Amino acid sequence: MSTAGMQPGGYQSSGQQGSWPSPQGQPPQHPGDQGQAPQPQSAPLQPGRSPSAQSYPAPTRSQPPSVPQHAQQAPGPWPAQPVTPAQASQPGRPAQRSEMQLSGGQNIGTGNAGAAMTNEQAATLVGEAIGQVQHVIVGQEHMVEQMMVGVLAKGHILLEGVPGVAKTLAVRSFATVLGGDFSRVQFTPDLVPSDIVGTRIYSASKESFDIELGPVFVNFVLADEINRAPAKVQSAMLELMAEKQVSIAGQTFPAPAPFSVFATQNPVESEGVYPLPEAQRDRFLLKIDVPYPRGNEEFEILRRMSVRTPEPEVVLTPAKVIELQEMASNVFVHNLVAEYVVRLVLATRTPADFGMPDLESVIQIGCSPRATLGLVAAARALALIHGRDYVLPTDVQAVAKDVMCHRLVLGFDAIADNIETSQVIERILAMVPPPTPVWNAQQRSEAHLSHRHQPEYRD
Repeated sequence: MSTAGMQPGGYQSSGQQGSWPSPQGQPPQHPGDQGQAPQPQSAPLQPGRSPSAQSYPAPTRSQPPSVPQHAQQAPGPWPAQPVTPAQASQPGRPAQRSEMQLSGGQNIGTGNAGAAMTNEQAATLVGEAIGQVQHVIVGQEHMVEQMMVGVLAKGHILLEGVPGVAKTLAVRSFATVLGGDFSRVQFTPDLVPSDIVGTRIYSASKESFDIELGPVFVNFVLADEINRAPAKVQSAMLELMAEKQVSIAGQTFPAPAPFSVFATQNPVESEGVYPLPEAQRDRFLLKIDVPYPRGNEEFEILRRMSVRTPEPEVVLTPAKVIELQEMASNVFVHNLVAEYVVRLVLATRTPADFGMPDLESVIQIGCSPRATLGLVAAARALALIHGRDYVLPTDVQAVAKDVMCHRLVLGFDAIADNIETSQVIERILAMVPPPTPVWNAQQRSEAHLSHRHQPEYRD
């Protein structure tokens, strides 16, 4: 069943969601709300405890949209049943679809109703590509899905994990499935910027200098162990990652489209490594932590890799990847969902205004505006992977950690108390209330039917 153009009937504001916090930190009441939602109680982070040990609910991963009980009668600002043209023209009745607005804001995106490929076709194609990667990589479902999110969002991905957890193999398999050109650059301490972006070479036959481009002018670049190179080499990729171009000898050379950088780094070694500066980390859309495989996955790795390493098949082409990226860019984002994204980022800068004064001493530098853009772009890509042309708050929550954690800079006391950035983001997700989707009866049944079917991955 097609989900193109199907969106929630509206969103119900959750207390402080409709307007910005006052300077005194008291959440003002939205003019359209009938009552003030109870505010969650703030509890300080406990040093040294894992996120699962905290008393805050963990953010939900990407799941089919849950239907609130109160949505049976569709309260809130949006109608429960379809509106006729005569009723839509009545004063005081809110508009639907892309005309829905609240608190003076505007929605983002128009959906993919006119796209050449439907949402189901895009989800099936992306699911087949993910299945080919998982044909090689055992487990690590979150890593594989987030890598696809980063590509569809036109971003760059940083993978961090101990040696031997298949970071390089995952990137190589992913690039093979996506098609296009691929190159791997092994970063070492003696590397110089010209080894990456290119340089001028004197040609004796021409009696002039020629430009020899480096290995980064491909669709997908693997910067393996990027923290082993000094800062000047890491900074050589700033223009390439931000502007997707390189300037050599006064000439500008654009990178091919699509273009994404996959970088890996080892977090355990301290000798011979150079930590990425904040400006370099901020260029990465996602930072994905790659954990150890579970016990059953370890056994499957032994069974699958000890005889003959499986090879993935090519599923996509560069042109098809560009088409999927354009579809992700057109995914509909409701005004209240956009405000929710902005509030999450603002909570990292002024946590006291959102009922978390204890985080003022924990967070030294909050997230930059790139985090706001990254949250929307990643949530749109995740919605497209799940066959939707609209973003739900659960999409934002599912990508929040990977988008925001590496952009936070914690204070010295927080680092000494072993407080992780992931704990801070979980705390913010628990304290900033999301808007509630309101589904009418027809949309609710269609949503349940469409999300009951997931793309089948080939083993």
